[in-house]
Amino acid sequence: MVEMHLLQVNEDFRYDPIFALGVTTSFERFMDGYQPETDKEAIFSALCKAQEADPVQMRKDSQRLQELAQSKSAHEMLEWITQAANSGGDELQWQLRNIAQNSKFKYSRLFAIGLFTLLELSEGNVTQDEESLAEFLPNICTVLNISESKLQKDLEIYRGNLDKIAQVRQAMDDILEAQRKRREADQAQKGNSTNEGEANTPDSESAPEISS
Repeated sequence: MVEMHLLQVNEDFRYDPIFALGVTTSFERFMDGYQPETDKEAIFSALCKAQEADPVQMRKDSQRLQELAQSKSAHEMLEWITQAANSGGDELQWQLRNIAQNSKFKYSRLFAIGLFTLLELSEGNVTQDEESLAEFLPNICTVLNISESKLQKDLEIYRGNLDKIAQVRQAMDDILEAQRKRREADQAQKGNSTNEGEANTPDSESAPEISS
């Protein structure tokens, strides 16, 4: 939310689909596991509207890019971006061309996450192979005229944060699982105690008669 606010008040910032993909992806990743699940969309909508952004447009543009990335290999994705930067094409490619040719383009960490997500979703997921990722990122930076060092740094922070969140979530799952087992053990122990107490209670019908 802070990142979005700082961008919105910057006069050089212009909305684009890759930025939208970065926003939605980071939201989904960092909100993974949030309960109740049904509240997440309302939170996303409120976050966007607080920054005077359209949540419906964000979701729509993100979905279009996700479907595009899933239909291509990483090499095809790079070719698509290169074609966009050089000569445009469809609506999405023209928006990328505007980014590549804009000397005042306002780069952001959310834009970097969007680019990373395109490679992550493409066939083969080159983001899992450090060598392949190191090959693709400089090419994309060159095509779009953005700083490779900034992109690398922002992606390191992003991936590091995802790892930390995964570790925290695993720790929480372990704690909840331990609590569940402890409750089950306590209930089992109480059940055994109750059964033992009932077994030790004399049966009134078999109790000896007391003569007067």
